[in-house]
Amino acid sequence: MMENFSEMRWRASSYSSGNGECVELATEAKCAPVRDSKSPTGPILVFRVESWTAFVDEIDSF
Repeated sequence: MMENFSEMRWRASSYSSGNGECVELATEAKCAPVRDSKSPTGPILVFRVESWTAFVDEIDSF
């Protein structure tokens, strides 16, 4: 079953500077949908939660 991402609450990264140039994540999804904050109706990349968490953990270690 496909989730309706348009009805979900999206949040920007805590590292965002608030200038509208950030990545947003839908917080209520069973996966990790990610979009560009400048284009909320544009494409959405969907990752498995485990993959997204591993990615964030890796870049957070720099």
